[in-house]
Amino acid sequence: MNLLVSISRNIYSLDDISMKKAKHKWDELIHPKDTLGKLEDITVMLSGVYGNINLEDRPKKCIIAFAADHGVYEEGVSPQVQEITRLQFQNFTNGKCAVGALAKFNNTDIVPVDIGMKGRNSIYGVLDYKIREGTSNMAIGPAMTVEEAVKSIEIGIEVAEKCIVDGYKIIGVGEMGISNTTPATAILSVMSGKDPIEVTDCGAGLCEDKIRHKSDIIRKSIEINNPNPTDGIEVLSKVGGFEIGGIAGVILGCAANRIPVVIDGYISYAAALIAYRINPKSIEYIIPSHKSSEIGSTEALSILGLEPILDLNMRLGEGTGAALAMNIIDSAIFAYNNMASFKDEAIGEYMGPDVDLESK
Repeated sequence: MNLLVSISRNIYSLDDISMKKAKHKWDELIHPKDTLGKLEDITVMLSGVYGNINLEDRPKKCIIAFAADHGVYEEGVSPQVQEITRLQFQNFTNGKCAVGALAKFNNTDIVPVDIGMKGRNSIYGVLDYKIREGTSNMAIGPAMTVEEAVKSIEIGIEVAEKCIVDGYKIIGVGEMGISNTTPATAILSVMSGKDPIEVTDCGAGLCEDKIRHKSDIIRKSIEINNPNPTDGIEVLSKVGGFEIGGIAGVILGCAANRIPVVIDGYISYAAALIAYRINPKSIEYIIPSHKSSEIGSTEALSILGLEPILDLNMRLGEGTGAALAMNIIDSAIFAYNNMASFKDEAIGEYMGPDVDLESK
């Protein structure tokens, strides 16, 4: 726990002075004030993260993707066979899965991490940080021990810091784990106070009857384990997953090192909730990529106070939303760095930043 405590104590709010300077720079660039919306917000936020208004064009980017299996699979909460976790994670190394293709197109590296998959044999190109072969069945007892929960978070911190040392300036997150919408929904239910049926969805393709069964299993798990909703580590240990802990660790590690972290969809929202309970300031370092179409997404994003860049009716996970957002982040930085200013162009003599060009 020493690493987790040390990291959490070194998370501070964004640099407000740099953010104000970046906003002022945008106001001087040759466009009506605030008309580039979230593109402006992204670069202002990045200036606050780095404490510098000079942003690097096309910074080095990666997505750290964690894979793990789940004991609650035994309860019939997924229509997919559990072996798919391992079979699909092999494609994270060769670029043949969805996030691999999208990340490659958007100049983003994938860093795959086995944090708790079933199977003892290692996969070439995958970092081996396996805690054990899947969590325990949370419908019977805690998904993991408190020590394992802390370890999963600290693995996320360690991998994030290694990527930062390797020169990555923007880090995204992804995951792979059959049944992992079940612990993610359990975390959301605990922290929101919502009954599981209000936030449970089909995940990888459950029918309506199975959704009700899934929500019943989540409710049973919460009743048996009775996690304290204010204690992120306790919630993770009782109804979470190793990959969720790993993502929470990346968020905390990036925040402590003043690096922005691009979260993906529903599973990463659950991880962000865990990180938020550990240190609320960590959320300031998050760029939310997209709104997952999982029914609980609105509630999770509301608790976190996050508004995603994209809404594409996606629910795959893997890090696909984070990969897509990287191109928008690059575009925002490039516009911020390369647009002319009013004082540099003749057009500035005829219009100011408050003029609405669209009405002309």
